[in-house]
Amino acid sequence: MYAPLLFQNPVAHCWSEPGHFKRKFCNICRKRLEDSLAMRCEICEYYSHMECMDFIVSDCKECATYVPRSDKSMPIQLHHWREGNLPGNSKCLLCKKTCWSSECLAGMRCEWCGVTAHAYCHLQLPRECSFGCLRQIMLPPGCLTVPRVDVSMETMYGYQKKQGWLLSEEFSSSGDSKTEEEDKRSPKEKEVKDKDKDRDEEIVRIFDGDSAVKKRSYRTVAVPKSAPAQVLLEVALRTFHISDNPKNYYITETTSKEDGTEREIDCNQPIRGQITSRDGKLPSVFLRYSATNQNRGHIRVYPGGLRKTNQEDVADFKNIPVDKDTTADEVLQRVLCKLGDEKADSKNYSLVELCLDKGVSECEISRSEKPWMIIQQSRRESLRRTRMTRFYLKELKDPHGTHIALYVGNLPTGLSQRQYEKILLDIIGKENKWYGFDVIYYEYGSLVLLYSNPDTAIRAYNILNKANFDDKQLLVLLLPNIQPQMIPDYVMPLLVLVNVKSGGQQGMELIHSFRKLLNPHQVYNLMKGGPLPGLYVFRNVPYFKILVCGGDGTVGWALSCLDNVGQDAQCQSPPMAIVPLGTGNDLARVLRWGPGCTGAEEPINLLRDVIDAEEIKLDRWTVIFHPNEKETDEMKLALANDTNAANTNEDTTSIFLMNNYFGIGIDADLCLDFHMAREENPDKFNSRLHNKSVYLKMGLRKMMNRRSCKDLHRSIRIEIDGRPIELPPCEGIVILNILSWASGANPWGQEKEDQFSKPTHYDGMLEIIAVTGVVHLGQIQSGLRGAIRIAQGGHMRIHLLTDLPVQVDGEPWIQPAGQVVVLRSALKATMLKKSKNKIKRRNTEPNIYFPNEASLQPQSPCADGVSGPL
Repeated sequence: MYAPLLFQNPVAHCWSEPGHFKRKFCNICRKRLEDSLAMRCEICEYYSHMECMDFIVSDCKECATYVPRSDKSMPIQLHHWREGNLPGNSKCLLCKKTCWSSECLAGMRCEWCGVTAHAYCHLQLPRECSFGCLRQIMLPPGCLTVPRVDVSMETMYGYQKKQGWLLSEEFSSSGDSKTEEEDKRSPKEKEVKDKDKDRDEEIVRIFDGDSAVKKRSYRTVAVPKSAPAQVLLEVALRTFHISDNPKNYYITETTSKEDGTEREIDCNQPIRGQITSRDGKLPSVFLRYSATNQNRGHIRVYPGGLRKTNQEDVADFKNIPVDKDTTADEVLQRVLCKLGDEKADSKNYSLVELCLDKGVSECEISRSEKPWMIIQQSRRESLRRTRMTRFYLKELKDPHGTHIALYVGNLPTGLSQRQYEKILLDIIGKENKWYGFDVIYYEYGSLVLLYSNPDTAIRAYNILNKANFDDKQLLVLLLPNIQPQMIPDYVMPLLVLVNVKSGGQQGMELIHSFRKLLNPHQVYNLMKGGPLPGLYVFRNVPYFKILVCGGDGTVGWALSCLDNVGQDAQCQSPPMAIVPLGTGNDLARVLRWGPGCTGAEEPINLLRDVIDAEEIKLDRWTVIFHPNEKETDEMKLALANDTNAANTNEDTTSIFLMNNYFGIGIDADLCLDFHMAREENPDKFNSRLHNKSVYLKMGLRKMMNRRSCKDLHRSIRIEIDGRPIELPPCEGIVILNILSWASGANPWGQEKEDQFSKPTHYDGMLEIIAVTGVVHLGQIQSGLRGAIRIAQGGHMRIHLLTDLPVQVDGEPWIQPAGQVVVLRSALKATMLKKSKNKIKRRNTEPNIYFPNEASLQPQSPCADGVSGPL
């Protein structure tokens, strides 16, 4: 059978940009990829040469399979096998022998659990997939739905829409396709062609239907002139990868006779004399299908709309006898009868024509249309496209429900609902209006629109996706829906948030890796709306974990969004782990996640660490900046008093949440210079090593010019827990919540006998230190010296007597003179701390992929999971 038709539920791939992939093989022609442009699926390990794209098999992972009739025990997840391109040293799970090869496409691998096996061994393994060692954080496909809308997988997963990557209709997979433009040959090419005339071969253009002629799309073949036309027919079938009986096909000339009919070529006679060329062009023929009976036949209908408890019980397809007068409604009734569901009402289903040409596209057939006539017409248009078309039974009721969520971002912040409504209606028009707002994130200028009609939702999506407002491109995302009641008790799904711009800019490769290892709907790119889309999708999940891939600023961003949306979510404080991608990564260091991701770490090991990590609490602090009120003109003040006018002074108070530290003086000044340099040339700051070298250069400049923060102790006054504190001569003050600062330094120093208690990040206390200058900063970072300990406390009031540089968790600015209050926030964060002495496990151990279910415990938020001191 034709390969694309071997799969009952085809799923389109999500293609990357064309590129070169080392040590990989094409899944279609089975040849190496290294010397040719190729593409890979971003979700599964499917690779294809650019010239093989016409023959891709749409068998990507099916990631959203929820059916309303099922319960928790019903969904059965089967292995999703992919041939070849296995990791090095892969072992067969059955025979324990090596099953990978660097020389050819060999071995099988499950895209869900990762087990590897020989092609002949994998047939003996259990069909059911357990999701392997990641099952405790995997979001099962059976608890997910996606909107039933006609959009590409790239759109559904939030990838940039790629232009021009697909082969145009003028080119074929064989590399032998030509267009009319190529007939305009150079003199040299014509000379070569004249020499070819002397050969005993005929080069023929073959069209597979009328649409191919309109698109100027054809394949060229070379056959001996003395050979019978039957040879040309067989070569044509091989060129279009048609393995059917040649007796079912025939060849005709593309030029019609006077009566409009096509002249059929006699397959028993030589090609010479039967095919002619005109105007110096290559001779052209049609490849046609020869039906024994043009008025009746059989069609295959797949029961896609009738998923059962056990997927093995559902037949691959049903052969339905039809004739030229059989309607789609009659086909539906016959299919339901053959499936043993005679009582089902055909009005609850529709017949869908599904085409697997370069993806998966569907077209619903009206009940009065005649499927057999559709096939006959399709065969005239394109034989290849007809072979890639099938009929499906689809339930009219969408398992996704009536709510299609459309996330819209990059709107102005702080507007009212009515203002947002006016902005959007002016863009999309009243005919594409939503039926309700689900949520509005006023602080972020984002909202979620709800649609009940898929066609209206797609029209609105397409309009908004091209729209700009206030010189900013609007961000639009179609969001999936999680059915929390379907999540098994032992599963605590992981929400992955990746900042692709952090530090070394390794984020895109992490997104690709995590989408292969997990359900791709668990992984979100923070450049596409920030943390809000992912948090919205997970809002009804009673307990889950978060993995933030980025720097300390990204972690703070995620925590800040969680503060805003968590109150309305089922899980208000999900535990958060970190993959450090930033420059400093101080919070990640304290929680044992390391100084920075180097790219050498195996992504699956990062996920295992998240599973084994322990929950802890992180104190968070509110920093309130209140600048001094500026002097008001005396005349304006007198007029205001005379008229009893309200005080018109603007409230310039600003509030920030601090997770790591708060700096005033020299370290904030350095941070500000670095921040401004990165804003001017963001493309240069894509390496962690480069970022640190820039810091070093700026520090050396500050040594030469010490005027900026000199005598800082005379410019500020500090009260801790109501007591004034005397400051030593210094150029910088740092208030610490964690014992890591400036890329891993411990300014508090080693423990020693003094009046201070041992600090932790959950003791409700802050530590205050002083830095004497740039040299002292360098000594602290190199570990040669500690900072000057000043005090510990839980409430601080700082008086700034002049404008000074400040920074909160790496975000710097110049703060005007005034008061700063630091107090403990009621918003605590639950973090995940990497466990020590983690046991190394081999990828080939069976217990990794088939863990003992008795050891899986129900997951739920629990205060007992909070660890003690560091």
